[in-house]
Amino acid sequence: MPSLTDQVRRTIAGAFVRLSEGVTHYEIAGPESGPPVVLIHGFSVPAFIWDPTFAALAEAGFSVLRYDLFGRGYSDRPHGRYDLARFDRQLVELVATLELAPAVGLVGLSMGGAIAAGVADRHPTLVRSLALIDPAGLPLPSSSKLGLLRIPLLGEVVMATIGKHMLVSGLKNDFYRPGPMAEAMERFRDPYLAQMQYPGFLRALLSTIRYGPLGSMADAYARVGRQERRVLLIWGREDRTVPFALSERVRVLMPNADFHAIEGVGHVPHLERPDLVNPLLVGFLSPGLSGSQSPAPVPDHSSRRTHIDDLSLAAF
Repeated sequence: MPSLTDQVRRTIAGAFVRLSEGVTHYEIAGPESGPPVVLIHGFSVPAFIWDPTFAALAEAGFSVLRYDLFGRGYSDRPHGRYDLARFDRQLVELVATLELAPAVGLVGLSMGGAIAAGVADRHPTLVRSLALIDPAGLPLPSSSKLGLLRIPLLGEVVMATIGKHMLVSGLKNDFYRPGPMAEAMERFRDPYLAQMQYPGFLRALLSTIRYGPLGSMADAYARVGRQERRVLLIWGREDRTVPFALSERVRVLMPNADFHAIEGVGHVPHLERPDLVNPLLVGFLSPGLSGSQSPAPVPDHSSRRTHIDDLSLAAF
């Protein structure tokens, strides 16, 4: 298997920065003076899942950051537990290193929503506004596959033998109508597979299943719900990965949330209906922006990029 060396990373678009636990791959677009917004992806599909959102927010005048969580994409795969503390630390260090503070807007998809809520809970002054799209974090209906993966040794065997097949075949379950989204799914397939060639990807996912913020965030959601902050909650009505029925529980825990159900979409409403989701995000993240404002150009941010010198388990 190839390794994610400095030489390999020089051939990859985007930028890299070394944080306390390893190297993080990221991209920034939009005007530097725009309101900072951070996009947090889900369980296994890295930052490219934000393609249409990333472009739309940059064009609307935001300074938008997307990055690969540790264990995914082109970020490092450090050993140890992939728990909320690790993902929290990565985001807080990245925001500080790129000097996006004192406060940012967070947009989290699926597990990224759980991470975003966790950061808002632990660092309330860092988060200006919080947008959650089909967020994970509450217990799901019983799943024999996830149960098997949590068993020591057995989980390693399952991941090693059929893990990649499960992940790739599960991609279609995140879409309500995979047929009409076939082109988007085909675009995702190659970069999704590319991350799997580097050691540590499946190990990181397995550790996340065992220790990550997939079903243990109810208390954090409740605490964020008691904060005086704006929250946007978007959910696909036909979500089969994080079922729509869980939205009722999240709304009870976060009564401050502005809730929008998106009809006829699954777990990735920002991909299936960007025409609906993008305007909601733009309006929520910076309500001071004039609705008639012309879209801002997306400049080259190479000066801000720090390069290194030498189941459905998919979008979850």
